Amino acid sequence: MAFRCPRGWLWRWRRNPLKRRADVVEAWVLLGTGTLTVVVGVLAGVTVTRSVEREMARERAEWRPVAASLTEDTPGPPPASSVEQVWAEVRWVAPDGSMRTGQARVRPGSPGGSPVTVWTDGEGSLVAEPASEEQARLRSSLVGGFVGGGAAVVPLVGGRLLLGRLECRRLDQWDVDWARFDPLWGPRAG
Repeated sequence: MAFRCPRGWLWRWRRNPLKRRADVVEAWVLLGTGTLTVVVGVLAGVTVTRSVEREMARERAEWRPVAASLTEDTPGPPPASSVEQVWAEVRWVAPDGSMRTGQARVRPGSPGGSPVTVWTDGEGSLVAEPASEEQARLRSSLVGGFVGGGAAVVPLVGGRLLLGRLECRRLDQWDVDWARFDPLWGPRAG
């Protein structure tokens, strides 16, 4: 690959009486690989980003905060002295009217029966608090970027493998040509 000067960038496409068919094929493979790498990476990244954003928007729309209460005292110092949270069992009423229990993060030292806000899905199961719009945008962009980068590797690696195979074939052809013309030059001085 030549990046010496602007004139040298497109050396593979210039007319040259010494240019072999393999050189033309290599030029097209490089162009196709570069194009596919960009297109596949961008399409995969954008598709995944939009999908993740839609899923997080659905979660924000469907998941609801629910009032729950602690079933037992939580160990630790009083709530005012610590900002860390501990796991504790909480009880809440599901949308179908049934009582549910589960584990949630609460302040340490909270007495049993204390009110706690938990998030539930449409079926009443505990879920994490949904991401805000800004958090969702950041997460979806990161996931889309990683997936797009990973997807772009596939045509890039495929193109590099094909170019390696072309190089092996070109070297094999060079050996055949050399073996055919070497005896014509006669004995070497040595």
